[in-house]
Amino acid sequence: MTANASIPRVALVTGTSSGIGEAVVRHFCEQGHQVLAVDFNPAGKEVAEQAGAAFFQADLTDGEACKAAVAEAVKRFGRVDILVNNAGIQHVSPIEEFPEDKWRQIIDLMLTAPFLLTQAAWPSMRENGWGRIVNIASVHAQVASPGKSAYISAKHGMIGLTKTAALEGGSQGITANAICPAYVKTPLVDNQIADQARMHGMEEQEVIEKIMLKNAAVKRLIEPAEVAELVGYLASNLAGAVTGASWNIDLGWTAQ
Repeated sequence: MTANASIPRVALVTGTSSGIGEAVVRHFCEQGHQVLAVDFNPAGKEVAEQAGAAFFQADLTDGEACKAAVAEAVKRFGRVDILVNNAGIQHVSPIEEFPEDKWRQIIDLMLTAPFLLTQAAWPSMRENGWGRIVNIASVHAQVASPGKSAYISAKHGMIGLTKTAALEGGSQGITANAICPAYVKTPLVDNQIADQARMHGMEEQEVIEKIMLKNAAVKRLIEPAEVAELVGYLASNLAGAVTGASWNIDLGWTAQ
């Protein structure tokens, strides 16, 4: 699956300093697209520049920063064609002990920010009669696990946002889809392994084998590039008839 490289597009991608976001930025740049990489971490600037992308530092828990990121893409490139909502964080704790500030931070970053970015990018897509919104959800947008109440709530909400955007955008040439990966080899997952090990009193390798891969038919973690390939397809002309869908890359987790 590859994007249609014959038609360069303008893409805004969030959460780009590592993992899935970095892989998506590299994939789009290789396809000849103009890319604005958006991340809170200033180290993302070097990552973006190495891939051939522009960089915009922003704390997307701030609504004004979401609007500013889209405005920056329009200022630099004239429009926004593709929006990939990928930025995310995690906190593992039982509901009874879950800090309210962590709940709000996760919901703000992983649900409110995608909404605001979509809202801000929509006029550009509508005016050009072409847009692709790809939301990086999670297998946890469809199932739940203990200790991740905020993350799971945000990802479930992202599926609802995706479906609504698909219905509203269909007549305007805008599609919206969600990708639901299981555990991907990213720093976020590395941190989860450590958190889960502490929470369950297990060794980290046990967490991978007994928790993360327990329900997987394919017993391995997913490579970020595998997710980026699907993003590329959903952001291409070839996927014009695909909208409102949740695409599982879950190693067979939800096949049960």
